[in-house]
Amino acid sequence: MQHPNSNAPLPAVNHRGVSPFDQIMLLDHNGQERWSARDLQIVMGYANWQEFERVINKAREGIDTTDLDSRDHFMGAHKVIKGGRWGQQRVADYRLTRFGAYQVALAGDSRKPLIAAAKVYFAVKAREAELAQPAAPDLSSPEGVVVLAEQYLAAARELVATKKELAVAAPKAGKWDAFCNDEGLIDLNAAAKAFTKVTGGMGRTKFMERLRQDDIRFLQVQNPRIPYEVHIQNRRAEVKFVQAGFKMVEQTFLTHKGMDWLANKFGMGEELPAA
Repeated sequence: MQHPNSNAPLPAVNHRGVSPFDQIMLLDHNGQERWSARDLQIVMGYANWQEFERVINKAREGIDTTDLDSRDHFMGAHKVIKGGRWGQQRVADYRLTRFGAYQVALAGDSRKPLIAAAKVYFAVKAREAELAQPAAPDLSSPEGVVVLAEQYLAAARELVATKKELAVAAPKAGKWDAFCNDEGLIDLNAAAKAFTKVTGGMGRTKFMERLRQDDIRFLQVQNPRIPYEVHIQNRRAEVKFVQAGFKMVEQTFLTHKGMDWLANKFGMGEELPAA
């Protein structure tokens, strides 16, 4: 028998009754089943890659007509096969999920025995996966009642924890609403007004100077000398293009999270902003 990674075809079933699809099955780093499209090409009896790739594309198109994304089931990969100038060559490949491989089998010509065998194999694998799902607790036994009670208790604890988190967040949710624009963002002029207790009523320009003095830097992308990307990465700020006269310019806006962060920097804590 040839090794599954060779270019030679495999028998339908080996002497131990093991399917060739099991023989070529791979496991990814998460232990999930995967199949190489190049290996499937051989086992499903396709003479050349170009012909098999047309079947793959047909299967992907079928998936993309649904709510699913074929890229989740056909991951790009490479494979080293025999051939080429040095006896080996690196060629394009796909890593297919069980569902992706099943769709390829369905897209093939079922009049060919090897493709029909692939359809049966992956249909059985799909059914096995369904049956492997944990069964509902048996409520006719005390043990089953205990399992169900533990499930309800875990769900209740999670619900209580979630409600506590929402209760903590609720007072802050509208804290900066009076200073927001239609997109829920706060420009630096409005931010200066929100922090009147700290700024003394200064406008945008002086407010920005104050931020620079405290080494708090919220400036536009067009000024590369001032690194501010960390604020954007942490969702404290966003940069938008706005109309200024006859041209569009970049302007920095603060998010609710950014305002909370500044309030903490200014030592305001939970103190409400100026109305």
